[in-house]
Amino acid sequence: MKEDDIHVFLRLVKKSIKQWPVPVVGHLAEQGSDPFKILIACILSLRTRDQTTAEASERLFAISSDPYSMSEMDLKEIEKAIFPVGFFRTKARQIQAMSQKICEDFTGKTPDTIADLLCLPGVGRKTANLVVTVGHKKPGICVDTHVHRICNRWGYVVTKTPDKTEQVLREKLPKKFWIPINGLLVSFGQNQCTPISPWCSSCDLSGVCEKVGVVSSR
Repeated sequence: MKEDDIHVFLRLVKKSIKQWPVPVVGHLAEQGSDPFKILIACILSLRTRDQTTAEASERLFAISSDPYSMSEMDLKEIEKAIFPVGFFRTKARQIQAMSQKICEDFTGKTPDTIADLLCLPGVGRKTANLVVTVGHKKPGICVDTHVHRICNRWGYVVTKTPDKTEQVLREKLPKKFWIPINGLLVSFGQNQCTPISPWCSSCDLSGVCEKVGVVSSR
């Protein structure tokens, strides 16, 4: 794949994903949700189906939607609200602890830098980047498993880890794509360019994709 082709690839992806629901974090962003809600939704989404994440987020935010009230919630109440997301007990503890830290160390305001966000319990680089870009609308590139896999599958990057993919994308990806690339490729990766046996026969990019590492497809 030639570097300049990324414009074509992402334009085709944007067209393709219109047929599927917007991922929950993207939906919250479209609604103008504050960075705290984006942060909590990101935590809930880890290893959890999008529909389950959306329902859990709605239940939790109906009870509490700011760090002060969230930090005072009973742990069992948080667990009940977010069940059955993956690792719901661990996530409940993380949500309570990060809410308390935001109140104590950041005067109730969700941090807007990678460094500060990484200080919060349960927050990794992917979540931190998503909060910075989608929540605060600041430049950054959120690389999750979908972005990492698809960029390598296209031949746009040749990397072994999401962190390395982020480094390479920061060097070569046009800045106008930095914030939207995650939302585009998450939806595309969930529905079309799946980890195992992607749907290449119905993909708008099939004729140009290098299909690096694809052993079988549908």
